[in-house]
Amino acid sequence: MLSEPSSHLLIIGGGPAGSAAATTAAAQGIGVTVVEKDIVGGGAHLWDCIPSKTMSASALRMDSIRHASRLGLITEPSDVDMPRLSTRMAAITADINRGLVDLLDSQKVDLLSGTGRLTGTNSAVVELDDGGERQLRFDHCLLSTGSVPRVPDWAQVDGERVLTTRHAYDLPEVPDHVVVIGSGVTGVEFVHIFAALGSRVTLVVSRQQVLPYRDPEVAAVLEEDFLERGIRLVIGARATGIDKGEHGVTVTCDDGRVVEGSHALLAIGSVPLTADLGLGDAGVEHDGGYIVVDDFQRTSVPHIYAAGDCTGQMPLSSVAAMQGRKIARHIAGMPVTPLDYSKVSQGVFTQPEIASVGLEEVEAAEHGRKVRTTKVPFAANARSVLQSSTRGFVKVISDPATGVVLGGTIVGHRASELIGIVALAVAANVNIRQLVETLMVHPSASEAITEAAE
Repeated sequence: MLSEPSSHLLIIGGGPAGSAAATTAAAQGIGVTVVEKDIVGGGAHLWDCIPSKTMSASALRMDSIRHASRLGLITEPSDVDMPRLSTRMAAITADINRGLVDLLDSQKVDLLSGTGRLTGTNSAVVELDDGGERQLRFDHCLLSTGSVPRVPDWAQVDGERVLTTRHAYDLPEVPDHVVVIGSGVTGVEFVHIFAALGSRVTLVVSRQQVLPYRDPEVAAVLEEDFLERGIRLVIGARATGIDKGEHGVTVTCDDGRVVEGSHALLAIGSVPLTADLGLGDAGVEHDGGYIVVDDFQRTSVPHIYAAGDCTGQMPLSSVAAMQGRKIARHIAGMPVTPLDYSKVSQGVFTQPEIASVGLEEVEAAEHGRKVRTTKVPFAANARSVLQSSTRGFVKVISDPATGVVLGGTIVGHRASELIGIVALAVAANVNIRQLVETLMVHPSASEAITEAAE
């Protein structure tokens, strides 16, 4: 059994938080060891986020082909080559992983392929993929082990008929009829993907609207689009069982409704990967598997930090990466301010896309806060009309007393890109009059933002 000298910063988990912390710490002259058992870049990022957005991009192109006649174009019927799409997704993932490994190597970061576990407040052991073992000591540690899709007891996942989202990227052909269970962000994204690729889709919605924690106006636009696509919505039903037959699946709901399809896709959240992390041996507190942290991402052991999905905070790659950078700066003794989660941009890659930042109208109403809300539909935007992408709107929320921009929601083509303008306004406490007087390109979808602020 080999031992090695003390490592200033040990990072267990090389996802967005871990890799960002590693590069930032290394740039400050801190010695770094990263332990990753699967893929640098992170499973949640490179097995969930990137592949799903790659599929979404292909689905968007398929939509464009199907509706090309609206733009005066005649196209031949198109089909989907799932093996080729899977190969493309794998190649993109491999490229990102390779780029991150090269970056860490260039910064002299020690990258270990294996599984890390804490053995004390300043020690850990790594079970290496090659069968060896290494004992490590550290001055600081970052736990960023991520999460995996949640699978309930009543679902027997086989990767063929009953799928988690991670099984959706390597299917031999486009499924005939997918029953999507879960109407949060991940669920509605896969509804859009499979419907656009040619599957029949049924969505089981446990509450009274899709995206249950979002603005009802946003949910209404998405539901309207789904219904126009022929998607069946089973509203107010919670799935309780999946029976697999020779040629398909049967999903049973708590209200007695039954849904049949060729495949069932579970999209009902995730669980943290912390069970075998040795939290108890190091005295690190957790709540239901999620590591408890303070505003600076410190655990109950102050020199041990945690970030990303394993903390139960906003499960976004962008958030995890920012947490990682802030942790590295904190360790280096640099001035650090806690991450303001109220100003985080979020996107939903459906068609139309959905993006938001800052305060939402429904949130303001729940807290009895007075806000000024202005909205412009994309049907009134010249660029959207000429592109035949008029579904959706821009909504801007500001403080009626000060005029400061507090938030915004965009539903429409490339909303995930447009939200950056509103996000910058929220982050910089811009006055809505300044937003109104910003000259955008004409014609452009961004004009809808200044028009909404008017």
